[in-house]
Amino acid sequence: MRGETVRKAPAGERDPEFGPWLAQATILVVDDEPGMRNFLVRTLSPRCKRIEEAADAEEASRKLDQHHFDVVILDNIMPGKNGVDWLIEQRAIGFFADAILMTAYADLETAIRALRAGAVDFVLKPFRSNQILNAVARCLDRMRLQRENFVLRYELRATADHILLRDKLIGGSAAIQQVRETLARVAPLPTTVLLTGESGTGKEVAARSLHALSDRSAKPFVPVNCAAIPPDVIESELFGHVRGAFTGAEAGREGLFLHAQGGTLFLDEIGEMPLATQSKLLRVIEDRRVRPVGAEREVPVDLRFVFATNANLEKLVQQGGFRPDLYYRINVMQLKLPPLRDRGDDVLELASLFMHKLSQQLGMPPVPIDKATKAALSAYAWPGNVRELRNLIERSLILGGFPEDFRGQRPASVAAPSGTLEEVERRHILAVLEETGGDREETARRLGISRKTIDRKLVSWNA
Repeated sequence: MRGETVRKAPAGERDPEFGPWLAQATILVVDDEPGMRNFLVRTLSPRCKRIEEAADAEEASRKLDQHHFDVVILDNIMPGKNGVDWLIEQRAIGFFADAILMTAYADLETAIRALRAGAVDFVLKPFRSNQILNAVARCLDRMRLQRENFVLRYELRATADHILLRDKLIGGSAAIQQVRETLARVAPLPTTVLLTGESGTGKEVAARSLHALSDRSAKPFVPVNCAAIPPDVIESELFGHVRGAFTGAEAGREGLFLHAQGGTLFLDEIGEMPLATQSKLLRVIEDRRVRPVGAEREVPVDLRFVFATNANLEKLVQQGGFRPDLYYRINVMQLKLPPLRDRGDDVLELASLFMHKLSQQLGMPPVPIDKATKAALSAYAWPGNVRELRNLIERSLILGGFPEDFRGQRPASVAAPSGTLEEVERRHILAVLEETGGDREETARRLGISRKTIDRKLVSWNA
């Protein structure tokens, strides 16, 4: 292909001088001088993943429509349209990559206009190869830190408690072993995966394991809890927005789709996504292109989708709460996570591990798990699954011992359950709700399930 250089070095190669991210970078060079383009291509192509070149602003715009670039190296003085004006235009219609401006004229006015246009570095001609390599390396480091910080802040907002075991599926039961084997089989493939199962069964842990086993493991894993984002901002959070797209959008921002570029996007609680956003998500999955809010350009994305839900999506489709075309598109490979009650002795292994890890986190001595407690842990139905177990261990550490009902004196509804599992679950949730004086948030926290799950169950029980 004209204007494209494909890197032949191993994708994971690290440049000791310019950092590990250069080998994974895609770069666009925009300059009307063939000699300068050739110099930059010779300098960068042995070190980066892909480099393309454009002779003018019009060709550069076409390249941006076709491909995603991490960095654009842009000459300022070009025939037709100068680099700063072109950059201002691109920022307005949906361009989020870092731009390095090259110029032979170091006047203050040009520098100020370049910064206002969104250029992150400024290189004076003539320059040495090391100067441009250092400028690109700084851009990539800055971009990586920005994306990591954004994702970490999002995770802190979306996650109420500490996440343990987030990269491992612990246990030796046949049920969890089968899950591990299936994940290992599907991880190398580009197949979309739908993880189902009750709340607290470890769907995010499974998604992280899938990412770690895939060829995208060196790229970002971005978890998104669709139920935790208000409907009026979910589109901006996912797709990003350009400056002025809505009141308060004083600057453009990449969305979570673009933060996951090259990696894995995990959309949890997909059944809670608003219908209007579902239609846009379907288009992204099919076209692999994202249109930020207020943007004219669709940005190409390269990522893997993993979805999760504890709801019955087929039933939601029948009720009109979930798009059937989206359901059939994401339900390519469905993997159900087993509830903790079906995992045998895994509950004891997890309890011991939680006790060890949480005692270190809280700075408290571990609480012994005696035979009576082990028997009670094994006999309990665990409606909140692994999350409820973790919360019980933390509560026991704070209190200095297990609650009495986990020391061989369990209530009749748990020690000798009668009726169906749904009836046992109903009695237990209502009992905890009574203990908390009707506080649904506290009940959800104690059980290790979401507030939405509590609300949904109470509505179905007319409670």
